[in-house]
Amino acid sequence: MQASGRNAGLGLALVSACAFGGSGVAAKPLIEAGLDPLHMVWLRVAGAALVLSPLAWRHRDLVLRKPALLAGFGLVAVAGVQAFYFASLSRIPVGVALLLEYLGPALLLGWIRFVQRKPVTRAAAAGAAVAVLGLACVVQIWAGLSLDPLGVLLGLAAACCQAFYFVFADQGADGDGAPDPIGVIAYGMLVGTLVMTVIARPWEMDWGVLAGQAAVGDTTMPAAALLAWVVLIATVFAYLTGVVSVRKLSPQVAGVVACLEAVVATVLAWVLLGEHLATWQIVGGALVLGGAFIAQSSRATPPGAADPAVLDPKDGKDREPTGAR
Repeated sequence: MQASGRNAGLGLALVSACAFGGSGVAAKPLIEAGLDPLHMVWLRVAGAALVLSPLAWRHRDLVLRKPALLAGFGLVAVAGVQAFYFASLSRIPVGVALLLEYLGPALLLGWIRFVQRKPVTRAAAAGAAVAVLGLACVVQIWAGLSLDPLGVLLGLAAACCQAFYFVFADQGADGDGAPDPIGVIAYGMLVGTLVMTVIARPWEMDWGVLAGQAAVGDTTMPAAALLAWVVLIATVFAYLTGVVSVRKLSPQVAGVVACLEAVVATVLAWVLLGEHLATWQIVGGALVLGGAFIAQSSRATPPGAADPAVLDPKDGKDREPTGAR
């Protein structure tokens, strides 16, 4: 966390994607053992909030300094992504919902260019396009394709929330009074827990599932151990490394690298859960990796030097990337 530089940011982004991607192989056995998906989400967020609560107290000054940031991160980047994604899942195929959610990095580029009026590197835009194409192959969007308009809108809402995760993570990163990412995440989890409590209604949960065993491929593991992995690694550690990576790279680059989460999840499901990995999924994984490589190759240009790889949003002409990271 104390390391600086682009390579450190890229490494943290990759670690974060792997940590997030490992949530599915631990959460799915718990769901198959009897937990409702929304209850699984509530346990994930509430567990992270419990772990981070001492750090929330340590950074309690953020409540007065950055109340909008904390509320936005909790409502959008924590609860919003989860709630809209699972609502979308209830109406459209899993692969389509996953692909819609991971349109977030592409929407993020549009936000940066047309709303924030900041330059977007062509490498980041090309990387996002290649990554989305790869994701379409990974989730095999053509398999059992049936679209429900409301389900699509809910999936796009999840994508918007995912895009704003990177926007919120970058807030104040360039200032001397930048909020500590640990404090932001801690309060984000607390806010997210409050929202998800209303949605998931955990008092209806079958708590006995957590005291038993859950099947992971050909073996069984204590359900509590799987929950601990989801909370500590796939949530607390993943969010911490993810937010720090955004601050060391840029939202547009970190967003594209985050697409690797879907590839990691698919590969881990193949290795640990015995789920079949089709040829198109392997091709898609390679495309996502290629997209991430293209995106991270974009570099900020020193002030006073023109960079032909940056497109200015004001008139579409190449300009000096003032303000580009």
